[in-house]
Amino acid sequence: MKSLFNLLFLICATTLSLTGCKSGHSAEGDAAAATDSVQLTAVRFNADSAFASIQTQCGFGARVPGSTAHEQCGDYIVRTFSQYGLKVTEQKAPLTTWDGKTYTCRNIIASYRPEAADRVVIAAHWDSRPWADEDPDESKRRQPVMAANDGASGVAVMLEIARQIKQLAPAVGIDFVCFDLEDYGAPEWGTPDPEGKDWCLGSAYWSKQAATSGYKARYGILLDMVGGRDARFCYEGFSKNYAEPIINRLWETAATVGAGHLFVKTDGTYITDDHISMNEIARIPTVDIIPFTTNASATMGKTWHTTQDTPENISPENLRLVGQTLLQMLSEEM
Repeated sequence: MKSLFNLLFLICATTLSLTGCKSGHSAEGDAAAATDSVQLTAVRFNADSAFASIQTQCGFGARVPGSTAHEQCGDYIVRTFSQYGLKVTEQKAPLTTWDGKTYTCRNIIASYRPEAADRVVIAAHWDSRPWADEDPDESKRRQPVMAANDGASGVAVMLEIARQIKQLAPAVGIDFVCFDLEDYGAPEWGTPDPEGKDWCLGSAYWSKQAATSGYKARYGILLDMVGGRDARFCYEGFSKNYAEPIINRLWETAATVGAGHLFVKTDGTYITDDHISMNEIARIPTVDIIPFTTNASATMGKTWHTTQDTPENISPENLRLVGQTLLQMLSEEM
């Protein structure tokens, strides 16, 4: 992801203090206050299962487009969703990147209750960034990113929810969408697109197909870097602009399940990510769960676009809290 400091959000971003992204309430207190009026689902997100999926994805190597690891991981994702009884389809299309190369984009869509008219989209990207261009060690900046957090964590949460979806039995259809070619945006030595269109190629393609086919969904939730040890999720700017009722509901749900310290009720910044095409092209109100802090040296987490984005830097507890938040929200769909 993502061109973090583009012109739009430099203009729009709200200045935050370091204390602005901290909750004054305990997780237990948030949960206790909410359970009086909300029925909590009995389905529990298994963080160990999700973490094992991250290890499996990283075990293939960095999932850089065009690589063997990329192909093998894509096959694993398709196979796993299929084993859980979901209908899996793939979108494949040749897409040209900023450096003039053409890759076969492979978006993977797994559908629960594909016959249902009312639907919700849960999405994440599954590719790895080819360059660790934010690594503090300049000699490593042309190495690929293992992407345990920046890619694999979102996919792992989706796979675990899919494993439990029949037990949860939400009243709507669910489409789990794994976007390809999200993280191939130009590095500092490349030729970036001034509008950030060198990023998020797979989601732009999916969104165009959704708009053309008339696909509709109540809302979408994008998972991006949801397992970092230093993760804190503030209100992302585009999400708030396009889907404020959904972002408010999601953050309230997080408080209900005891994740209020992780989902902080304060404004973050504007981030170029897959949800922009989902909102602007597919017209699906979509919220991006993505970390943001005011730490100038690690705004999106210490491992972002570095060679340190590896499984040992993942927090299973944060995976659990994000996953339980989504399970709870889906359980409330009527």
